[in-house]
Amino acid sequence: MTNYFQIVGYQILCSIDTKTEYWLIDFEEKNVLPQEYSSQEYESKGFADSKLIQDFPLRGKAVFLRIKNRRWRHKQTGAVVKRDFSFIADGSKFTSELSDFLKGASGYATRYHQQHSELLPGE
Repeated sequence: MTNYFQIVGYQILCSIDTKTEYWLIDFEEKNVLPQEYSSQEYESKGFADSKLIQDFPLRGKAVFLRIKNRRWRHKQTGAVVKRDFSFIADGSKFTSELSDFLKGASGYATRYHQQHSELLPGE
């Protein structure tokens, strides 16, 4: 993941309702155009909407990753290019690795999601 992203910040937060601490780590995609495109023809145009996903707990605290994907625009046609990151499990807000682990923990996935899904309301 560090090949494509850099950590731009992190916060240790606490839910007022449940008094539960959790980590929020912010990642931004590096400004490196995919190899199959020419940097002479494309320019960086900021970021697409960020995605919020849950990852493995860290020291017993829930961990959320807020990921901002960069986009590039073709200077002549205006076509937009973004990388496809398949590390996010389809239909889930978990990383694929965490999703696979929780599926194998027979029912733990549901309890984990219920326990931590309310930490970041509106996300």
